Amino acid sequence: MTSISLDSAAPARLDVDALVIGVVPAEGGGVTPVAGAEAVDSDLGGRLATGLTALGATGKPGEITKLPTMGALPAGLIVAVGLGEPGPDTGPDTGSGGSFDHEALRRAAGAALRALAGTARVAVVLPASSAEDVEAVALGALLGNYSFGAYRTGEQPSLVERIVVAAPEGTDEAALKRAETLASAVTLTRDLVNTPPSDLSPEDFAEAAARVAGDSGLDIEVLDEKALVEGGYGGIAGVGQGSANPPRLVRLAYTHPEAAKTLALVGKGITFDSGGLSLKPAEAMDWMKSDMGGAGAVLGALAAIAALGPKVNVVGYLALAENMPSGTAQRPSDVIRIYGGTTVEVLNTDAEGRLVMADALVRAGEDAPDVIVDIATLTGAQLVALGTRTAGVMANDDALREHVVTSGGLAGEAFWGMPLPAELRKGLDSAVADIANISGERWGGMLTAGVFLQEFVPDGVRWAHLDIAGPAFNKGEPYGYTPKGGTGAATRALVRLAEDLASGSL
Repeated sequence: MTSISLDSAAPARLDVDALVIGVVPAEGGGVTPVAGAEAVDSDLGGRLATGLTALGATGKPGEITKLPTMGALPAGLIVAVGLGEPGPDTGPDTGSGGSFDHEALRRAAGAALRALAGTARVAVVLPASSAEDVEAVALGALLGNYSFGAYRTGEQPSLVERIVVAAPEGTDEAALKRAETLASAVTLTRDLVNTPPSDLSPEDFAEAAARVAGDSGLDIEVLDEKALVEGGYGGIAGVGQGSANPPRLVRLAYTHPEAAKTLALVGKGITFDSGGLSLKPAEAMDWMKSDMGGAGAVLGALAAIAALGPKVNVVGYLALAENMPSGTAQRPSDVIRIYGGTTVEVLNTDAEGRLVMADALVRAGEDAPDVIVDIATLTGAQLVALGTRTAGVMANDDALREHVVTSGGLAGEAFWGMPLPAELRKGLDSAVADIANISGERWGGMLTAGVFLQEFVPDGVRWAHLDIAGPAFNKGEPYGYTPKGGTGAATRALVRLAEDLASGSL
C-alpha cells in the first residue's frame, strides 16, 4: 500500500530513490528547471539544464526525461517532467516567470509517478507555494500511481511504495488528507468501472454501495426488482427485465446537522449495455462495462463528501440495471410508465440510460433538493460533439450550467456547456405515449437526450445534466494522471459542487 507524506527539507537531501522536478521550455531550445530544483541544480554543479537538454528534453507538458545522478545526490535518479509554457501569474511561481494552474501540477505529478511505477521511494518537487498547490501535486501523484490488478495472476502491477511531496514549511497536513480523500474516491470509481460485468451485476453494485455506506456512515436504501415493479419504476424495471441479473435502485444519503441546502446526485448505472434487442455492433460493446460510470462517480463522490463533512445534505441515486437481449427483454414500440406516471414509447432499446435516469430524477424530486445534478455515460453523440476527454453540461438554468463548467474545471474535469434547444422536443413526440425515448431526427443526439431528461425534472428545481460517455473510459494510452480504462471522471467535480452549495457559491 502506498504511503504519502509532506517534507519541507531541502529536496536535494531527501533519502529517496528518485527525485521529480519540473522543467519548462527554454528560449532557444532545451529546458529550464523551475522553482524547487535550485538546490538540485547546485549540487550537480549547475549542469542540470545542460544534461537534460542533451537528453532531448523540451519541457512540453507530460514529457518525461530521466537523468542518473551518479552519486551526486542521495536519490539515484532525477526525473524531469515537462510543465509546458507558464501561464499568467495565477498559481505557484515557476521561478522562471509566470505560473501554473493546479491542473498542470496534477497532470505533471501524475505523469511522473506513472513513469516511476515500481520505484520504492519518490520525492515530488514541483512549484508549490500554498496548501492548495501542495494538494494539487499530492492528488496528481496519487491518481497517477494507480493500477487495476484484481484479475492478474502472478506478479501484480508495481506501484510507487512511498511518495514524499515537497511542501513549504508549515503547510497544513489537511491539504494532504484532502488529496488522499479525493484520490480514494476516484480510485473507488475507477475500480468499479474496470470490474468486469460478470462480477458487477446490479445486485453486486448495490452490495458494494452498502459496504461504502457502512464504512462512511451514509444512510442507504435498496429497492430490488419486486419493489421497483410495485413502486412503479417502469424505466429501471423495463431496462432490466431482459437480464438474468435483476435491477436495483440505490438511495444513499449524507446529512449534516447544520445544513441549509440539499443536493441530489443521480447516476446512470447500466452495469453492461448490449443495446438490448436494438443490439450494438460487436466493436461498440467491449467497453460497455463502463456504462455505469455515472453511478460509480456518485458513489465515489458521496464517500468523499462523508469524509470531508461539508455543511450540506446530499442524496445520491444509483439507477442500476443490465441491458440484455432475451425473450423477456423490452421491445421497440413497447410503452413503459416512468415513476410518477409519465408514459414513454421505447423506440430504441439502446437508448436505455435515459429511461433509468427518468425514474431516478422523479424520485430525487421527492427529497426537495435545491439542485439536482445527474451524471451519465449517456450518448455516443457526446463523443461526436466533444471527443473522448470533454464532458457535455446541459442545464435548465444558464447560471448553473456555467457554474458547473467552471467549478468542474477547477476540480480538474474538462466540461463544456451545451444548450437544450426547445425545438428538439417536438422530435420526441410519440403517436401513442406522452414521449418517445428517441427522436426521428439524426442530429443533436446529445442535446435531445438532455431534452428528454428535462421532462422528468421537478418544476422549480435547478438541474444540470453531465454526459460523460467519452471521458469515463480511456481506450487509448495513459496520459497525465489518467490511466487506461476507467478514469473516475466527474467524481471530483461532484464533490466540489457539494462544497459549493455548502458555501453558498452555488
